[in-house]
Amino acid sequence: MFIPVGAVEATITIYFNDQAITARTGETLAACLLRAEISAFRTTPVTGSARLPYCMIGHCFDCLVEINGIGNRQACLQIVEDGMRVTTQQGVASIEWGCDA
Repeated sequence: MFIPVGAVEATITIYFNDQAITARTGETLAACLLRAEISAFRTTPVTGSARLPYCMIGHCFDCLVEINGIGNRQACLQIVEDGMRVTTQQGVASIEWGCDA
């Protein structure tokens, strides 16, 4: 589905559900996972249906994953980092509201 254009300058390793994946330095997490043929980034809260990125610009939230233990991260906006640990997000996203009043 996704094929890199041009020479690969440097690669790093990330982990998706404990599977090692080679990533290109500077690419988004979503692009890396799609290139690796990952079949689900998250599941829906009602039916458990698998979801993949749709818009790739941060609007649809279908690319939500858990990164290094922190949920609700948009893979399409996150640049890969060496050793990054990513897992499938299960169910509904939680929103934390803060108030510094």
